[in-house]
Amino acid sequence: MKKLIFIIVVGIVTSCASKVDNPNNSEDIKNQIAEYKKQVIELNKEINGLEKDLLSYSDESTQGIPVSIKELAFEEFNHYIEVNGVVEAINAAYISPEINGQVKEIYVKEGQYVKKGQLMIKINSSITESTIKEVETSLELAVVVFEKQKQLWEKNIGSELDYLQAKNNMESLESRLETLQAQIDMAMIKAPINGIVDEVFVKDGELAIPGMQMIQLINLSDLYINADVSEAYITKVKKGEMVVLEFPSYPDIIMNIPVHRIGNVVKSANRTFKVQLKIKNENDQIKPNVLARIKINDYSTENALLVSSLIVKQDLKGSYVFVANEGNAAKKAYIETGMSYMNLTMVTSGLSVGDRVIVNGYNQVSGGSKLEIVN
Repeated sequence: MKKLIFIIVVGIVTSCASKVDNPNNSEDIKNQIAEYKKQVIELNKEINGLEKDLLSYSDESTQGIPVSIKELAFEEFNHYIEVNGVVEAINAAYISPEINGQVKEIYVKEGQYVKKGQLMIKINSSITESTIKEVETSLELAVVVFEKQKQLWEKNIGSELDYLQAKNNMESLESRLETLQAQIDMAMIKAPINGIVDEVFVKDGELAIPGMQMIQLINLSDLYINADVSEAYITKVKKGEMVVLEFPSYPDIIMNIPVHRIGNVVKSANRTFKVQLKIKNENDQIKPNVLARIKINDYSTENALLVSSLIVKQDLKGSYVFVANEGNAAKKAYIETGMSYMNLTMVTSGLSVGDRVIVNGYNQVSGGSKLEIVN
């Protein structure tokens, strides 16, 4: 472009010089001068236009790579150990009978709320009831005989053996009656806690035997969260310390809960120890056996230099990021990194407050690249 301008100017000057060398008269010279001035004006217009075009080409060739930067400042940084836990109902009962017998009547249904002591199932106890009537009749006679023998003994009439036999017979029948009454009570399956009947496993007329589950009763108001934590963190977790509790199935529920209990034994099978939380379950929303996520804070600082973990690169010399210098050129800065959490990495050395770290466009730059800061 510069060569073209030079050739045009030289051509015009040469042409003008050749024409001025052979003038016919003064009038011709004046006319040529006027013509040349007109040509110069037109030529200056062309030159100005070409210079503007040249400047635009020059700007395009020197335009920097568009990037976004982050000016470093001290920030708060919290690192957490994340472990999975399982929800357990504190008050739950798998109810089975204490005696053999046929299920006579079921008084509850699944989903029903029951109170502690409420009758839920009755086992057939007709034989026991008949036996109780017989024992009660025998006991009435035994009491009369004992009272008579006692009166005679107090008057020194009759033998001591008769008195002791009457007393023993009465007490024996009383003990037997108490046993039968206990068997009757065992035939009445009552709720041991307040809760909801989650499932009934038997039907009317079926045979119930000790150890066989009849009803699952559960109270959801209080829950345990149990988690197995690696023994590597045994010094990081203490009773009473606050942890963050989340539930993948309930993304809106986030709680800050103190550690309720820490196990005293490391399991040899997986080298973990037990951490237990205790929570109130509002509206019975959280269900047993739901997975929970526990975040245990093991490091915190308010003076951390943080960068996105994605922008930290590696080469033979170590970890580095790109920063923008005062001239808006890219510079490779080697760094030492500390802990990382949630896509943030703490820089322990290599960067300072005020450094401008390239956070977008870092894959397009290299050392010395001219930059265009877009943020």
